[in-house]
Amino acid sequence: MPLIRLDKFISERTEYTRSQIKQLAAKGQISLNGRTEKKTDVKIDPEKDSVSVSGREVSGDRFKYILLNKPQGYVSSTEENDGPSVLQLIPAELRSKGMFPAGRLDKDTTGALLITDDGELAHKMLSPKSHIPKIYIVKLDRPYENKYVDIFKKGIKLADGDTCLPARVRGVENSDKLALIELHEGKYHQVKRMFAAAGNHVQKLMRISLGGLILPEKLGLGESMELLHKDVENLFKQPPEDPFLADFSDFFSAILINN
Repeated sequence: MPLIRLDKFISERTEYTRSQIKQLAAKGQISLNGRTEKKTDVKIDPEKDSVSVSGREVSGDRFKYILLNKPQGYVSSTEENDGPSVLQLIPAELRSKGMFPAGRLDKDTTGALLITDDGELAHKMLSPKSHIPKIYIVKLDRPYENKYVDIFKKGIKLADGDTCLPARVRGVENSDKLALIELHEGKYHQVKRMFAAAGNHVQKLMRISLGGLILPEKLGLGESMELLHKDVENLFKQPPEDPFLADFSDFFSAILINN
């Protein structure tokens, strides 16, 4: 990898501007390989050199990928026209300029949401050609019915006449009002509209996976974590075991029932 200026390296990977970086350097808040560095135009190797700002190490990776367990009440947007943005939930040390939600979850929907500054990956992820499967756990107003399996498998027609791609659905053991559904597209309020077309109503909705990337049980609502490149690659890989058939019932069911 070619050498780049220290201020450019920091600016691309944090929310600091070049002028802010210069001020931090003057105050001795920037270190390079363990030593205070006050020259922001010094050239560094992003793959070999270690850089810290105010005691926090700056990752050498060009892009950041953050998995957020989105709570209710936040909008999947960089704007705050309809409520607080999900970006407010990302800790300062994980933020970088140009971050945005890759895809969206409705304001009242919880669960897995990818936040990144990598536009190319987001485009690939959201492209209809990718058809990344997304699994949701749903709390219904009325008991789940086995007839939904065939209805959704055929591609259910919504109230406005739009037809969905075939989807998988199944009930959850020990609960007659919980279900799992797997989609390969992302129409507006799709899960709610699908169950409405089938004669039911969605009370609560939580996304628990994106492709082969499954929301960790340890990640609480409102919490986020930085993903490794191998985790990001799982978005586009078929996992060895079908996530849709996994037993999500105990942990995720408790969240929907108790919150």
